[in-house]
Amino acid sequence: MSQPRIGLGVDIHAYGPASSTEPLRLAGLTWPGHRHLAGHSDGDVAAHAMVDAVASATGLGDIGSLFGTSDPRWAGASGLTFLAELRLLVDDAGYRISNVAVQIIGNAPRVAPRRQEAEAALGAALGAPVSLAATTSDGLGLTGRGEGLAALATALVYQVQAD
Repeated sequence: MSQPRIGLGVDIHAYGPASSTEPLRLAGLTWPGHRHLAGHSDGDVAAHAMVDAVASATGLGDIGSLFGTSDPRWAGASGLTFLAELRLLVDDAGYRISNVAVQIIGNAPRVAPRRQEAEAALGAALGAPVSLAATTSDGLGLTGRGEGLAALATALVYQVQAD
């Protein structure tokens, strides 16, 4: 294996209309009783930040260049779908994902009770260990006012050396 490469990813989405019955998708899970996040796909800020982190570390670009809004295949797509597709691209590029850490920023939902379930879902899609954390922003900004959610992710990858 080569020297490790690190990537950083960030994603932010506002909540969709309060009148919508669409469920919140976050960290690869459905969260009943919470407003969904608006976006071209499912708005899963955790999965989207992870895509950007891994794509950054491997030099593959970012979520927009890989799964852009101009491509109708990705309309309504799950963040888990993006992670699974990214895993194939990473393998084809000769990299292996060591791990990804992601932190969700927002007031709700409470992530801790479902942390292990979310880590398992995200890790299975990506084919690598995932560590999940969550925090609030103490009432500051879009997330603090309860207008949406954000996520930050860091990925560690290695380029596979040919024998």
